[in-house]
Amino acid sequence: MYRLTQVAEQPLHRALGLTDWEADRIRELLGRDPNHFELAVFSLLWSEHCGYKHSARLLKRLPSKGERVLQGPGENAGVLDLGEGVAVTFKCESHNHPSAVEPYQGAATGIGGIIRDIIAMGARPIALLDGLWFGAPDQHFQRAVAGIGGYGNSVGVANAGGATVFHEAYAGNCLVNAMCVGILDAERLQSAKAHGAGNIVVLYGATTGRDGIGGASVLASQELGEDDADKRPTVQVGDPFTGKKLIEVSVELVESKLVESLQDCGAAGLASSLAEMAGDAGIDVHLDRVPLREEGMEPWEVMISESQERMVAVVRPQMLDAVRAVCARWELHCTPIGEVTDHRELRAYWADEVVGSIPATLLTDECPRYEIEQAKPDAWPAERVALSDENRASKKWIFEQYDQLVGSRTVRRPGLDAGVLRLRPSLRGLAVSLQGPRPGESDPFAAGVQAVLGAARNVACAGGEPLGLTDCLNFGNPEKPAIAFELAQAIEAIAQAAEALGVPVVSGNVSLYNDTDGRSIPPTPVVGCVGLVRDVRNIPSRWEPGDVVLLAQAPEDSLEAEAALIRFLWKAAPLLTLCHDVGYAGLEHALAEAAEWSGRESDVDHVHVTRGAAILALPRSDVARLGSKGLVEIGEVR
Repeated sequence: MYRLTQVAEQPLHRALGLTDWEADRIRELLGRDPNHFELAVFSLLWSEHCGYKHSARLLKRLPSKGERVLQGPGENAGVLDLGEGVAVTFKCESHNHPSAVEPYQGAATGIGGIIRDIIAMGARPIALLDGLWFGAPDQHFQRAVAGIGGYGNSVGVANAGGATVFHEAYAGNCLVNAMCVGILDAERLQSAKAHGAGNIVVLYGATTGRDGIGGASVLASQELGEDDADKRPTVQVGDPFTGKKLIEVSVELVESKLVESLQDCGAAGLASSLAEMAGDAGIDVHLDRVPLREEGMEPWEVMISESQERMVAVVRPQMLDAVRAVCARWELHCTPIGEVTDHRELRAYWADEVVGSIPATLLTDECPRYEIEQAKPDAWPAERVALSDENRASKKWIFEQYDQLVGSRTVRRPGLDAGVLRLRPSLRGLAVSLQGPRPGESDPFAAGVQAVLGAARNVACAGGEPLGLTDCLNFGNPEKPAIAFELAQAIEAIAQAAEALGVPVVSGNVSLYNDTDGRSIPPTPVVGCVGLVRDVRNIPSRWEPGDVVLLAQAPEDSLEAEAALIRFLWKAAPLLTLCHDVGYAGLEHALAEAAEWSGRESDVDHVHVTRGAAILALPRSDVARLGSKGLVEIGEVR
């Protein structure tokens, strides 16, 4: 029997991140003691990162249904029907702790991981967005930006937008949230679920090493502290050129109907991907067949390695040669490592010896779901809210390091509200945005509302009708009642704002334990929004000399009024030369951004803005066509 080496003076299950109760529960479910291999697999699948132990119950509050929803939460990414046979898939994912420990590879592999989630839905990735919350624009931040650019530019997916915030509260625990958007044939939606006893489980992509072992439990599901350097081995290493091959191979396999199901091999490696695939059927995996790049790897290491650029597919036997031929053309490893069964277990073999056998649903459906104790603080620490010069400064130096045009779909580059990508060959487009709360916002309900409305307003200002949302919920240790309250309040806020907008939340991610030496980050829910642009030729661009500058503001402080403003903005957009959201930095800053974007100044009167608002510009002759009584003229373009 292969055994893990005891590395701490404590029971093995505690060293792996499992509580005493969880260890007892595992024995109860199995009806026996797990061996070391099985315990390692449970520790990953029952980690916070994979199992959502402290958030799953709360997430049921989010609205996830709608007439356009083809796939809601539960698969690798959500999918919406855009009509005309086209669907869009999108998701936001965190890579916070890896980026805090090793910023370049942490951010780079965050990009690689979210791309694979989109690939697994049978889609071609067309846009990336990144949300960065750091203490300052220091070397650590610059390395993360370099990692995003280094991977994203090489893999060939356009960077269409994002958000960057600097605040001292993130100095010890940065946030790197990555969003990816892909398009697919609405009739070719892929599932990760394995089916068909006798079908072959194929691993294709990069070889497997020890990088990333234990990342989901050791790194992503615990607080950071003074020993962060000891966690560097758990940060994965990315290879964007192999990632590009993975995109092309996966798209061809799906379009050629050569695979039955497809799954990303990400957090917890084969353990997670195979457990999720095996639930309705069963899988036998022969770990000694996995192509390795390091000698002497034990079965448990192969099973939980988080080596990047790997995908798992279920293939009918008669299609295996064709799958191998596609992979060979792109010089990717393609290895049959197992079979689909009907015993509903995940069985792992090494040299024909069973090293672990677990009913698959015990790893997924039976993961603990805790009812977390909540405690509302007496007051929010207002001193956390800050609009520093670093936040007001232009972010061009950041996003200009990213390839914004690769793929030849970009109609509107990042820099002002949402990016826009064309749905070739039609003239329709997608407006995409990623937003969080104002820097240091301590009220979790306000933070959730700000993130949703900010993302939706950005999409509307670019002429897109908001269709769906994805979220990335970044919070501290949920075992602290005050943090548990923050998480619950932010989810409730996102739910209410989404309901007011009439759009579903179809995918997302929860990142907890964002604490350093016991100090939690502020509540930081980040929300991505995707909207449909009817005609990319008619999106607002830059204001022109003589244009009237108007302010559109929600007439009252309510979610319904904010939603009405957003509807007005996307409907009015085709008439406007410019439309720009007034964000947390205020009207003066928004006007300066509009002037920089347009290359032309304006003369405006000061107006106090207290609610959601946007700057509009258009020729005076067209003002009457807007048909709204809530507009205030504040100036004219020079």
